[in-house]
Amino acid sequence: MIALSRSYRFAAAHVLCQPSLSDADNERIYGKCANPHGHGHNYGLEVSVTGPVNPDTGWIIEPERLDEVVRRRVLERFDQQMLNEDSLFQGLVPTAENIAVVVHEQLESPLRDQEGVRLLRVRVVETSRNHFDCGEMG
Repeated sequence: MIALSRSYRFAAAHVLCQPSLSDADNERIYGKCANPHGHGHNYGLEVSVTGPVNPDTGWIIEPERLDEVVRRRVLERFDQQMLNEDSLFQGLVPTAENIAVVVHEQLESPLRDQEGVRLLRVRVVETSRNHFDCGEMG
């Protein structure tokens, strides 16, 4: 199997809190990340796809086409935004784990529509110590 991985960046803010819990419980669980004013990250995003290599181009997908799907479905929506306010996080605490799941859901179908391309994995890099993968692990 051959895979293509591309890297992206977006800046976004979030508040980690479970609305059904008290402020004290949220602070106990999420610590400083439960600050009601929020905090931001410069997220890294890595998207990996696989599929047949086109014999004419030698590519799985034109890199610009992958960039366009990621830009439209993720970067334009999340960059410089408060993730708690996005309808995709309705009922979800916008942890990096949930961000990875939501991004995977946003990209899976549009990429599948690109001549046999299959989304393998989405990686969200929140800090230099924390990254979160959704999809096939290998």
